[in-house]
Amino acid sequence: MRCLKVFALGSAASAALASVAVAQAPTTWAYAAKTGAGASYEAYVDGAYKDGGRTGAVSKVWFSIADGTLTETMYGLIHEAQIKQMRVAVRTPTGLAVEGADTTSRTEYLHVDAAGRPLSPAYKVTTTDKRGRFEIEKRIFTDPDRNSLFVRVTVRALKGPVTPFLVLEPHMANTGGNDAGAASLSALTANEGKAFLSLKASSPFAAATVSDLKDNDALAPLRTGTLTGEATTGQRRGAIVLTAQLPTQASGEATYDVAIGFGGDAQAADDAAAATLKTGYAEVLARYNGEGDRVGWEDYLASLTELPRLRQASEDGGKLVQASALMLKVQEDRTYAGALIASLSNPWGDTVDASKPSTGYKAVWPRDFYQCAMALAALGDKETPLAAFHYLPQVQVKASTPGNTGAGGWFLQKTWVDGTTEWVGVQLDQTAMPIMLGWKLWKLGWLPEADLKAYYGKMIKPAADFLVDGGTVGIGWNHAKITPPFTQQERWEEQGGYSPSTTAATITGLVVAGDIAELAGDAAGAARYRATADAYSAKVEARMVTTKGPFGDGTYYVRLSQDEDPNNHAPIGAANGQIAPPKDQVVDGGFLELVRYGVRRADDAAIVASLPELDDTSRPDLYRVRYDFRFPGVEGEFPGWRRYDVDGYGEDAETGANYGVGEKMTPGQRGRVWPIFTGERGHYELAVATLHGKPDAKALQAIRDRYVRAMELFANEGLLISEQVWDGIGPNPHGYARGAGTDSATPLAWSHAEYVKLLRSVSDGQVWDSYAPVKARYAK
Repeated sequence: MRCLKVFALGSAASAALASVAVAQAPTTWAYAAKTGAGASYEAYVDGAYKDGGRTGAVSKVWFSIADGTLTETMYGLIHEAQIKQMRVAVRTPTGLAVEGADTTSRTEYLHVDAAGRPLSPAYKVTTTDKRGRFEIEKRIFTDPDRNSLFVRVTVRALKGPVTPFLVLEPHMANTGGNDAGAASLSALTANEGKAFLSLKASSPFAAATVSDLKDNDALAPLRTGTLTGEATTGQRRGAIVLTAQLPTQASGEATYDVAIGFGGDAQAADDAAAATLKTGYAEVLARYNGEGDRVGWEDYLASLTELPRLRQASEDGGKLVQASALMLKVQEDRTYAGALIASLSNPWGDTVDASKPSTGYKAVWPRDFYQCAMALAALGDKETPLAAFHYLPQVQVKASTPGNTGAGGWFLQKTWVDGTTEWVGVQLDQTAMPIMLGWKLWKLGWLPEADLKAYYGKMIKPAADFLVDGGTVGIGWNHAKITPPFTQQERWEEQGGYSPSTTAATITGLVVAGDIAELAGDAAGAARYRATADAYSAKVEARMVTTKGPFGDGTYYVRLSQDEDPNNHAPIGAANGQIAPPKDQVVDGGFLELVRYGVRRADDAAIVASLPELDDTSRPDLYRVRYDFRFPGVEGEFPGWRRYDVDGYGEDAETGANYGVGEKMTPGQRGRVWPIFTGERGHYELAVATLHGKPDAKALQAIRDRYVRAMELFANEGLLISEQVWDGIGPNPHGYARGAGTDSATPLAWSHAEYVKLLRSVSDGQVWDSYAPVKARYAK
């Protein structure tokens, strides 16, 4: 999805990074292959997040789980990490062990229905010592009435006595190098700026210490011996680690309740943790779940009117779709209603320098945002997609956008949820999709006409005008002249040109903008938008279909053409450390978006001609896009696709290193298989099945068996779908099974959204995000 280390930052974000000295990273973020992610369900008050509604005070805490441990935990805005990780270390007669490196792990949902489907994002995480000496069980969820996290820790001694320790690595204010921390027998505390935390337990600690984090080794204080008393006094500042010793147990099991409170000052954080502990495990969990007359996650799931039939369309009894509904809603900010982020993770975080602030994927991209809003609508959530639509002006460029001196109307590439500019490339699909979302919500009957008319003038018309006229932009590093449908960046954010996927969205956005313009009484605007869409459509094949390519029969859509001649073999730019091949040696599945939205029929000659080149498994791995997977205990093979051939956005296939270690690109980097493309292909196959009317039951079942089931198999034990799955190429230091999620980003909201939309499409017997006026105009 991204090229995280290539693009310059804009405005406030770049200023923040500029103030941080470049040095050897004292600490990093955490492993990004999450098996759990959670936050409280908070009900809107008049479409906004406010205290005093059905769910009471708004909790603004999110957590994640990876490798059996609590990882990045956010408080405030959804990107504001305050904790890197908290692990349990255990001293045994035969040595020190720690969760992650020395244990195996299992993640389960704590609250499920009779069919085993998750009812809330509360987790039971069990880590077992590889040498059989102990087992740790953690039950993790947030307090829906406070800014705090609840962790019930149960320690089981299996072979002799054990002494457990809580090892907390704070990364306050979204950085890991300037924290102040202190330790006492009653609390571990940390702060930076206006962000404070307090970790308290149900009984005093046996010992506690704060120490400097050296060489990124949080266990150093324990390697020299058992803590005694209060090992430190006063505060330490810098990259720090907080350690609390729990009582030694000779055998059996012991349970400890731990709360981590957050606040704008030390007292608020301490009060939050204390109040959560006082309320107690059972009641906090019941409120979180929404049990009985309490309002929580059960109530949100019950509000999803289409969820029952989407469960029926699934192949796993509805487990993944229910988890997907939870994940899509979890990954919304709790200050800015409708602000839907890409992922509650930092890609390859375990090698990303945390001495500098980093949002990772905890940010708004209008493209991912659109996918999530459309998936939530597909579930029957009538509130969040509307809040999302109303949020969008926050991230649209206008005269008042800080630092803007150029054309407006387009949507920023990547922003914080409060609208702070981070990346400023122009991607035309990200400007079209907000228009598309508004049209869909209008046609569903959820967005009142009066509301849509008001947004036409202030948001939709400026966006549509930009899709027609373009203009010279002026924000941050970007002062380019944009001439649609040539996009400065296509959907993978690395290169510009004529892109099938971007052009599909641009045409669709303009056609439905014509409908909205008519509603608003702007007949001239309607005619202009439709005429421009027609002009763009008329040149799709001439600009983007080669007839002299080196693959297959030579006729197919190229991923990108940087001029009007797809046959001239001109090279496209290098990205992510990879080579810069001729345009006709790079193919992707982006042309299928022309069918999804209705710009081309599923049996269009150029579309059909491009499938063999996309699916060719005989090419060398560098130029191969499709890979098929087998899963233990499951019959058959299941297809997956890379973003495009010669993709370098992934682990190094020569060394096994993470992507972009030290912010340096390497020629061995390789983008892996993305589950979303299995969903995109499933949508295409449904479009084929509907060419001559309603699809028959056999055709629908074939799509479920192949594409729905594949996406379910790509999910991990926590029912989370990753950005990328392992394709089996190159060194494998993590020991991934083929088809398992990698360290890139999990959960990816877009992956979950694509799965949900595929279920809705199969259930409806037609593509969910197809656009009737577009299809009527171009795909008759």
